[in-house]
Amino acid sequence: MYTIGEVSKMFNIPISTLRYYDKEGLFPKIERKSGIRQFSEEEIEAIRVFDCLKKSGLKIKDIKHFIEWTQVGNETLQVRKELFDKQKIQIQSEIENLKKTLDMINYKCWYYNEALKAGDESSVITKIPNDLPQDIKESYLNSHT
Repeated sequence: MYTIGEVSKMFNIPISTLRYYDKEGLFPKIERKSGIRQFSEEEIEAIRVFDCLKKSGLKIKDIKHFIEWTQVGNETLQVRKELFDKQKIQIQSEIENLKKTLDMINYKCWYYNEALKAGDESSVITKIPNDLPQDIKESYLNSHT
């Protein structure tokens, strides 16, 4: 069992946020000893899931629905799976967008390194896109599609 302070440090989450989660019903089975919340491994795992769902774009009210579904039991397995399938697609899309952003940054880092070595941009511009090094060409093409 963990105290709210220990959990706060463990996840770098403010104590007020953990209290808010509890108030919103996200810890339906949390135990209290003399009024003090006692976080079990079940709540610790729930926080990991909340963190994942929040980072994937879900709002607390939607996470609350998820918790409610878990309380219902096996008859909500499909809807819970669909929630994660939907979030997976969203995250994969975000990763693709970030990959394009990173590719543009990689290309521009190369571009400016080459321009600085040459003392001007003109010799670098003539290499675009056909005479770029292969890895930079891939970054260039991905960032421009």
